[in-house]
Amino acid sequence: MRRVNEKFKLGKLKHDYLGQLLSEIEIQDNRVVLGSKIGEDAAVIDIPGENYLVVKTDPITFTTNEIGYYAVIVNVNDVVCLGAKPKWFQSTILLPENNTTTEIVEKIFNSINITCKSIGITVVGGHIEITPRLNRPIVIGSLIGEVEKNKLILTSGAEPGDALILTKGIFIEGTSIIGREKEKELKNKRFSNDFIEKCKNYLYSPGISVFKEALLANKNFKIKSCHDPTEGGVFTGIAEMTIASNTGVIIEEEKIFILPEPKILSEIFNLNPYNTISSGSLLIAVDQKDSSDLIDLLRKHDINAEKIGNFIPKNKGLIVKKKDGKKAPLKYSETDDITRIF
Repeated sequence: MRRVNEKFKLGKLKHDYLGQLLSEIEIQDNRVVLGSKIGEDAAVIDIPGENYLVVKTDPITFTTNEIGYYAVIVNVNDVVCLGAKPKWFQSTILLPENNTTTEIVEKIFNSINITCKSIGITVVGGHIEITPRLNRPIVIGSLIGEVEKNKLILTSGAEPGDALILTKGIFIEGTSIIGREKEKELKNKRFSNDFIEKCKNYLYSPGISVFKEALLANKNFKIKSCHDPTEGGVFTGIAEMTIASNTGVIIEEEKIFILPEPKILSEIFNLNPYNTISSGSLLIAVDQKDSSDLIDLLRKHDINAEKIGNFIPKNKGLIVKKKDGKKAPLKYSETDDITRIF
């Protein structure tokens, strides 16, 4: 354990420090198939019968608009990445003491209920309170799903030689957050209402949910590893896959699709799009021979998909092939770039 009393930046803890903390957790129940590991975003518990339980929790802290929808979907994303069907949802809702109204409470409740219902999830409980010294609502979601034991997918399943596929593009969630939380600033920069509304709507189109694409991929192919990049963006998501799988990776930068609005926001706010929160993107490791067929299937269902690289032996490192053909180390940060503008 580190002895220096360090101060931390916003966002995730550094992987090396988090790894030290996790190494001290003792699994005391042999029914735990998968516990806390870097790159593995949900736990897996053995139960009698043909299924495992998949258990996930995640908070929403960056945004206030549509926070109920966010809270459900980010948890769904991690559950479906393990091949599981999301089933039961709980939430802890913390509300600021000076500006919480019945309208705010009911909007969050309704959003959670409607979103869960649309995916076939049952809301089974939770906790809500007015909390001192908060300046915005915080919602922590907890989701339980089920997966057949022979269909479990782990982030650690990628192997050297596997193809790495990216869906939709990157900086999707970050675009929606900026559109919703920085609307006044965008107007001051003379962006049109149409542009701002389009950024806001990235929440739904192309959308932060990976439910559809994960379901398609898992149903039709033997997926080796599946991961949705959140805080830290696509490069951190890729790094987490390699940490979990004990591999290296080589990425072709020009294959990573950046949608028009994220590209503009990256320039305006001086953000690195590869290191900005990217829920809505899905990283899929699949056998090389299946990669083209999987891409074709996703595109037939109106989901943009592209092979962006390959997993390689760990000793080869994490490499990005730049647009000019030169190779460089893949640089990532656990601290999301978007935190610099909040």
